[in-house]
Amino acid sequence: MDSLGWVAVASIISSGLCIGIGAIGPALGEGRALAQALSAMAQQPDETNTITRTLFVGLAMVESTAIYALVVSMILIFANPFWNYFLNQAGGG
Repeated sequence: MDSLGWVAVASIISSGLCIGIGAIGPALGEGRALAQALSAMAQQPDETNTITRTLFVGLAMVESTAIYALVVSMILIFANPFWNYFLNQAGGG
C-alpha cells in the first residue's frame, strides 16, 4: 500500500477513535447530570422549573464537547490537511 493509502487508513481510524472516545465523556456527563437533576426534583418539587432550566443549559454545554469531536472527525475524513501534501508527493496533483 502506498503512502496515500496509509494516510486514508490512518484518517479513517483516527476519525473513528475521535468520535468514539469523544462521545463517551459527554454521554457519561449527561447521564450523571440527569440523574442528579431528577434526584433534586424529587427532593425539592417546588424548584422543578429552575432545576430544569439549569439542566438544559448544562446539557447544552456538555453536548458541545461531543459536537467538537464530530467536527474533528469530519475534518479528518473530508478535509484532511495532509491529503493534498501526500497527493503532491505521489505526483497525483
